[in-house]
Amino acid sequence: MLQIAVTGKPNVGKSSFFNSATLSEAEVAGYPFTTIDANKAVAHVDTKCPCKELELVCSPKNSQCESGRRLIPVELIDVAGLVPGAHEGRGLGNKFLDELRQARVFIHVIDASGSTDEEGRPVDAGSHDPLEDVEFLENEITMWMYAILERNWERLVRKAMSERLDMAKVIYEQLSGTGIRLEDIIEARRAMETDYTDWEKEELIGFLDKLLKIAKPMLIVANKADLPSAAENIKRLQEKYDNVIPASAESELALNRAAQAGLIKYQSGEDDFEIPESNKLTDNQKKALEYIREHVLKVYGGTGVQKALNKAVFELLDMIVVYPVEDEHKFCDQKGNILPDALLVSRGSKPRDMAYVIHTDIGEKFLHAVDARKNMRVGSDHELEDGDIISIITR
Repeated sequence: MLQIAVTGKPNVGKSSFFNSATLSEAEVAGYPFTTIDANKAVAHVDTKCPCKELELVCSPKNSQCESGRRLIPVELIDVAGLVPGAHEGRGLGNKFLDELRQARVFIHVIDASGSTDEEGRPVDAGSHDPLEDVEFLENEITMWMYAILERNWERLVRKAMSERLDMAKVIYEQLSGTGIRLEDIIEARRAMETDYTDWEKEELIGFLDKLLKIAKPMLIVANKADLPSAAENIKRLQEKYDNVIPASAESELALNRAAQAGLIKYQSGEDDFEIPESNKLTDNQKKALEYIREHVLKVYGGTGVQKALNKAVFELLDMIVVYPVEDEHKFCDQKGNILPDALLVSRGSKPRDMAYVIHTDIGEKFLHAVDARKNMRVGSDHELEDGDIISIITR
């Protein structure tokens, strides 16, 4: 299952984001290092299910379908808060960084209201600049990787030159425990203006900065967006960075819990909620819900939590959803389940790639595929598109 790391300094709402996205119960408190061990739970990204278009009643197995929205599971990791100097072991730094190894993308939760300092301690709202938090986290992760490479760098360069080794593969071996792929290293190296034989500390750090953005892209979640001091900071963040989602994790959590209790009708990602006529809301509950509607939903078009998950997977990782079936005429598996599975694959994937995602044996026995929508045979070089329904033919 695809892993997403929820990162950031202490006390900015990471665990609230995690809980609201997964309906989990990670401990939440207003002091640093509440989260000591990584919490893991299943959240989801959502996309339009083909069932409505095809006028079918689907029977999902690896996912869910709610009113034509296919909910596809992903794993969230909520890790211990990071503080400056973590790569040198400050706070819970080494533990934090180790827990990020297998994550494909980072969701960096920051306090957009500026009411927590660089260590995660509460301060007066607006007194801390959240833009500093973005830069420090990127730097900590870069310096963590730098520490891995730097200690053997000169020896590695000499070995690569004397033995005529591919330096990208040498770097890949050194970073093998970080979840970084060889192709990411090759792409980052191409972007460098100088050859690795000339790299000093500055160039090596620059290379790792580029590598991090390619291998583990980062989405900024500007949390606590409903607080008065957040609006200007969110504007500044969006002017400087491409991937910024305003959010209120506490609001999402409150709406989900109210919906579970039957007090309102609400689905994650929606821009409003409905209060049934037979509601049993107290005056305080009505007031709290109206605050969320006026200060979050109407201002930002949602709480930002589901939007952040979707953007991380479908835009930063550039993934699409495809639907494997066995019977291309009935859009079902061998047991008759219609559109049973929804798979996340990288954009540009081919049918053989999809076959390997299903199972190694299917990938190895791949012959060709059938586009079930068009009832047309497609070869191994055919590029899959979002929403494709594909039957894999094996030998």
